[in-house]
Amino acid sequence: MIAGQPLYVLLLIGLAGLYAGMQNALAGGGSFITFPALLLAGLNPLAANMSSTIALFPSQIATSIAGRKMVSGVGGVSFRSLFIISIVGGVLGAILLLSTPVSIFSNLVPWLVLFATTAFAWGSFGFKPKAAGEAGHMPSWAILLVQGLIAIYGGYFGGGIGFLMLAALTIAGQQVKTASATKNALAMTMNASAVAIFAFSPMINWAAVVALGIGGVLGGVGGAWLIHRLPERLLRGFVVLVGISLTIWLFVR
Repeated sequence: MIAGQPLYVLLLIGLAGLYAGMQNALAGGGSFITFPALLLAGLNPLAANMSSTIALFPSQIATSIAGRKMVSGVGGVSFRSLFIISIVGGVLGAILLLSTPVSIFSNLVPWLVLFATTAFAWGSFGFKPKAAGEAGHMPSWAILLVQGLIAIYGGYFGGGIGFLMLAALTIAGQQVKTASATKNALAMTMNASAVAIFAFSPMINWAAVVALGIGGVLGGVGGAWLIHRLPERLLRGFVVLVGISLTIWLFVR
């Protein structure tokens, strides 16, 4: 376990958290950094996934609070309904994850990372949000169903949920800025329910969580300063490259 290894391991994990926090503030995809960092540090995939989710949660709270005035419902579905289904889905996903044996989850991880990388790449370079004034075309039941499925996936693994929600919300009719604030709040909601369950797991490495969490918060502050100074597409491209490399490594290891 990481807690029994030299201090430099925790420092390296903290640096990974620092970069992940900046990445999340600038372009998203911080879990693509923290998850492989914890794998390389010696955690099994299940423990790494849960520890990463808990560690990045404080920065998600800060992001959600910052944009709370812009959150909104969409297509006849209130934000309250989206909020509730995100909690329920996050709980179901977390319970499903805890019910998955480490050996089975290890075999699923390459496919989950491949899916998350594809979703991130699509959101970064392929998906085009609706223009202002362009109407959405999703019935209320479809919006709730899609958000519920995304929430279950978010509680189970979570990679790429930001872009999945951004796509769903804008297709349903929200404008990009409103959708960004709404998906941040909903991502925090589904992860809150997952974190509340993961926190009781004996597999959580709290030394790694603290190191990642501190680095993530500092990185978020630094990212806010760098947001107008670094090209976003370059950062997104780097995350996609990391995701592709991680996917290949997980398949062949």
